[in-house]
Amino acid sequence: MSVNMKFEGGRDIEKALAELAAGTAKGVGRRALKKELQPVASLANALWPGSDDKVFRVTSRIAGGQRGDSHARRGRSVINMFVGAPGGANGTPEAHLIEFGTGPRYTKNGSFRGSVAPQPMLQPAWDAYKGQMLDGLGERLWDEIQKTQARAAKKAAKG
Repeated sequence: MSVNMKFEGGRDIEKALAELAAGTAKGVGRRALKKELQPVASLANALWPGSDDKVFRVTSRIAGGQRGDSHARRGRSVINMFVGAPGGANGTPEAHLIEFGTGPRYTKNGSFRGSVAPQPMLQPAWDAYKGQMLDGLGERLWDEIQKTQARAAKKAAKG
C-alpha cells in the first residue's frame, strides 16, 4: 500500500527544532505526534465492540514481546509513537484476536472450540486519518515549537 503526500515547510521546522535543546526538541515531537495520533485511537475505541471501553491508546512504549513485530526504527534521535491496545494486567491483550480474528480452534481430542471473525478497528481508523496526518503534524509541530519558545522566553525573563 502506498500513499502520496506532499509536505511543505519541513526545512523550517527542522531549523526551529535544531535551535532547541535535543531533549526539548524530542519532547516537542512526542507531544505533536501524540496529539495527531489521538483521533486514530479515539475512532478505534469507538469501533471496539465494548465501545465505552478505552482500549486503544497512543504511547511511545510497547511491550518487549511486541518489539519483534514492530517495524519501528531504533535510536536516540528517533521518535516512535504507537497506537494500540496495551497488554498486561491493566491492558487488553486479546484486542489483536478481535481485530484480526482467529481460525478454527480444536482441543487435543478434536473437539471444536469455535473461531472468531475479524472485526477491524485500527485499520479503518488509520485509513480515515492517514491522508491528513502529515499536514496536521506540521501544524502541531509549529504550535508546540511556539509554545516551547514562549515558555523558554518566560523562564529567561524571570532569570
